[in-house]
Amino acid sequence: MRIGLLLSEKKHEIAKTWFDLIVETYPQDTANFLKTQKNRFGNPVGFTISEGIDAILGELSGELDLARVSPYLDNIIRIRAIQDFTPSQAVGFIFLLKKVIWEALASEIRKNQLFDELLVIESQIDQLANVSFDMYIACREKIYKLRANELRNRTSRILKMSNMFKDTEAEEKDTAGF
Repeated sequence: MRIGLLLSEKKHEIAKTWFDLIVETYPQDTANFLKTQKNRFGNPVGFTISEGIDAILGELSGELDLARVSPYLDNIIRIRAIQDFTPSQAVGFIFLLKKVIWEALASEIRKNQLFDELLVIESQIDQLANVSFDMYIACREKIYKLRANELRNRTSRILKMSNMFKDTEAEEKDTAGF
């Protein structure tokens, strides 16, 4: 695949542009921090996004193996799932890659008639978006379950502390036994 070679050659440029577009989905102060802070421990979100971008671009340059790229994608999605993003915003960063690739490779694609290969890459990006959405939903479900369990535990502790829990347990036994 010749477009894979072009992606490899321009990987750094594409990664930087894609990172900048992803960071722009955050509030201005956060975006500035993510762009300027390069320390892995001082900026774990920026590091995770950068690492994921590199892995995704590496996979798109060859044959896409979802098993190899999924952990990186999952890390990015987990971050975005706990932040204040809608589902489309959380996963939408994947589609930004189509724009970045087109802008970086348009002249070579036209000159070498690589439109069919571009469609293959775009189809792979769509696959990544589908997997990302599934990951996002799984993360949000887990978050909701954790919140529900925490609320249940808090309520239970409050009831126990106020001795109301014993009264409700006794009532439940009475009504269950008729």
